[in-house]
Order: sequence, then C-alpha cells, then structure tokens
Amino acid sequence: MHERTIRARTANGIVEGFTRDGVNRWRSIPYARPPVGRLRFRAPQPVQPWSGVRHCHGFTNCAPQQRRYTLLGLSGYGGRYQPMSEDCLTLNVVAPESGHDEPLPVMVFIHGGGYILGSSAVPLYDGAALARSGCVYVSVNYRLGALGCLDLSSLSTADVTIDSNLYLRDVVMALQWVRDNIAGFGGDPGNVTIFGESAGACIAATLLAVPAAGGLFARAIAESPASGLVRSKEISAQFATRFANLLGARPEDAAATLMQVSPAQLVETQNRLIEQGMESKLGAFPIGPVIGDDILPEDPVEAMESGRAHRLPLIVGTNADEGRLFTRFLKMLPTNKTMIEELLADLEPAVRERITGAYPGYPSSEACIQLGGDFAFSSAAWQIAEAHCGHAPTYLYRYDYAPRMLRWSGLGATHATELLAVFDFYRTRLGAFLTAAADQRAALKVSNQVQRRWRAFSRTGVPGDDWPAYTFDDRAVFVFDRKSRVEFDPHPHRRMAWAGFSLAQ
Repeated sequence: MHERTIRARTANGIVEGFTRDGVNRWRSIPYARPPVGRLRFRAPQPVQPWSGVRHCHGFTNCAPQQRRYTLLGLSGYGGRYQPMSEDCLTLNVVAPESGHDEPLPVMVFIHGGGYILGSSAVPLYDGAALARSGCVYVSVNYRLGALGCLDLSSLSTADVTIDSNLYLRDVVMALQWVRDNIAGFGGDPGNVTIFGESAGACIAATLLAVPAAGGLFARAIAESPASGLVRSKEISAQFATRFANLLGARPEDAAATLMQVSPAQLVETQNRLIEQGMESKLGAFPIGPVIGDDILPEDPVEAMESGRAHRLPLIVGTNADEGRLFTRFLKMLPTNKTMIEELLADLEPAVRERITGAYPGYPSSEACIQLGGDFAFSSAAWQIAEAHCGHAPTYLYRYDYAPRMLRWSGLGATHATELLAVFDFYRTRLGAFLTAAADQRAALKVSNQVQRRWRAFSRTGVPGDDWPAYTFDDRAVFVFDRKSRVEFDPHPHRRMAWAGFSLAQ
C-alpha cells in the first residue's frame, strides 16, 4: 500500500502524518497539556510548544475506562486494545490529499459512550470518506467518567482545587485548537460544524449553551442526544460525597485522596456509584453536565428556549428503534413494565397515564421498548427541536433504515446505527457482509443520502431544499429509509406525552 509522510505547521510545532487512500492523516495531535499530576481535575491548559517534528502516525492513549471498551476491533488492528492514560487530550485530522483552491469546511466529531467510554480511535470514526468528499475531518478525545464527567468540585479544599465540567472545557479547548490551527491543514476556521452521537450529541447540543464556545463553531448536528442528564450543583455535591465514601475517604481527606488514587480505582468507584444510582432511582445518572458554573451557567434546553443559546443552525434526530440495543447490552434503559413503573412511580397519576397511553398495547414488549427509547432519546430530540426552532434554523430527522440482518437480529434501526451511514461503513468489507446482496443497494443509497445532507449542512447550514426546517406550524421530520421522505409531526401523542418531563434534579 503506497504511503508517504506529510507535514503541517501548528502554533505549537510541526506535526508529521501520512498519506494513504487519497487522504492525509495526523493522529493523536495534543491540543492541551496532559492533565496529569497537579493538573488532574483541573481545567485543561494550553499545550506546550515542542521543537523539531512531532510524529503523529499512530493513535496514542484513550481516556481511562473499563478495558473491555477499548478493543479497537479486528480490522487491521489484530484485536488490539488501545492503551489508556490520563494523558489523552488529543485529536486526529483527516484531509483530502489533493489541494483545494478554497479552504474546506471543517467537521469536528465528538464520540459517544455515555460519558464513561469511547475513543476517537475507533475504526468506524475514521472519517476518510467524509474527508474525501471535501471537508477537513477532526475527531476529538476528552476526559471521561470520574476524571472528566463527574462533578467533584464540591470536594475542593484550600490546597486542592477541583474544576467542574472538565470534559466540556476539554472540547472547548479542542475547538480553540481547531480555530487557531486548522487552516494549516486546508480547513476554514470560520466554517466549523460540530457533530456527535449519543453522549457526543449531548455535548454538541450543550455547547450551544456554553458562552466560551461562542464563535468556535458555525453549526451543530446532534445524533440521538439523551435526555435528563443535566443536574444541579446541589445534586452533584451529593453524588461527590457518595463517591468519596465509596472510595473510602473521609470528607476532609477526599480531595487529597482523589489526587493520589489510580485511574483504575477511580473508574471502578465510578461504576459502583452508577450501579448504586440505578438501584435507588432509575435515571439518577451521576455523570454528565452540571449547571451553574462559568462554563455552563444554565440548562441548555432552557437557554435555547429563551434565545440565550448560540443561535446557530442545528440538525437533531433519533433512530426508529433506539431502545432495542439496551434490551441486549448496557441494560440501563427502562424497556420492560417493572422498570417503567419504577421510572414513573413519583409522577401524578394523570401524567403517568398520559405517558403510557401514548403507547398502544402497553405493557406489551414492543410498547415498552418504544417507551424506553423515547424516554431516553426521542424526548430529548423533541425538547431540543421545540426549544431551538424559535430562534435558529432547526432540522429534525428520524433514521428508520435497517438492513435485513439487523432486523432479523431484533435490533432494527437501533441506537448508533445511523453512524454506519454517516461514516460510510456499508462500503467496507464488513459492511458489505452485513448487508448481503439484497440489501447492498439500499444501504448505499441511504448512506449517500445521509452523507450528502450532512455535507450540504456543513457547507451552507441547510441540509437540502427538500428538507423543511422544523417549526411550530408543521413540525417537519425528515425520515431516512429505503424511500426517504418528509413527515409532519408523525407522533404527536408521544411527543406531547413527554413535554415538560424531566428527571433532572
């Protein structure tokens, strides 16, 4: 395979990557100082310049997480696990090999994983197909779990300062790096689209309400954001105290203990904290954004509703069968009657009936899975679309396509399956196997459709003339499927059933 090296100049020094398959790639470029030692639990610091050439040919570390989540797949990696370290604040750049007269649109991808797992090095997120079609693609790592997405700032002492919303601060710094350096890779720093899936979609939507992110991006795409993950400073402080207890630290020693324990201990304790929350109150998820600090002053949906969020074009949407994935893996969603009754237990009877009544046949298995998926994902997309559309162009979608193999396996168009279209997976060897002969044409057609619209949106802020913006008048939803189409407010009862519902405390 023909490969050659390529260099680019950044504000911090020269980086060397490589050219292959029509794209230039640089992997694991640092965008902040390693948040280790005294910098653990602190806001990210600007990266220190280096002399000479920094080799950025291979992926370095992902953020500390459970090891089983770090398997980079079998294609070309031989079943290799990615090494983990707190020194993980890096990003990757993929750009077309052939030069362009004009600077290209930039697409910055924020990976998902429930704020506790994931990496920009996952082979699916490679981004070469997007870059080849005319953009500069950037994928970002950020601190996860207890080291980045759990607010422990209430445990700060005179000697040890712990900052809040570290992962949001990380992504803001990565976007500042893009603003300052992406021109050297052929990108237009004035035309940046952020996009993310699941927790990454929550981050993309949340950044619309982060004052420090103003001017760092021009538009956002949120694929399956989750609902009810925002919490107040007060609730965060309770979780932080509980975390210190699980770690075996006395309140007065908690901060010092946090600075000394290993990343593995922090990950293990965070998992116990999550399990405890699941047992005591479904949906009381301790990890994710906290409102009321300098980086995130208010609830993102409220900021959108009031017009205080950045008024930028937004695509938001979900998949038709979101909940099915969680009946098999990561069983954290209410997808059966017992879990749903527990979830709705504290509500007024009328509200409970309004919600379950929106799912014909409840408590059948089918209705429960649909309800669980709406509770976790569709309700968030509806709330965000309703809040944002009054102040900025907003486009809502539903991804319905599933090849026969996914349908036969009972997963259907479940959580994260739209990523297979976005990242052109169906053109890979494994993707071709998944679709088999009968599905290949439809899979490629849907992939082309999604990519074309994401691309148009990244260039112009409009995903196509035939995709109307979401408004209170007609609530247009673009449906991606074998025959893509526009539907108007397709599920009004389900949408309205969740209006105003929140587990946020």
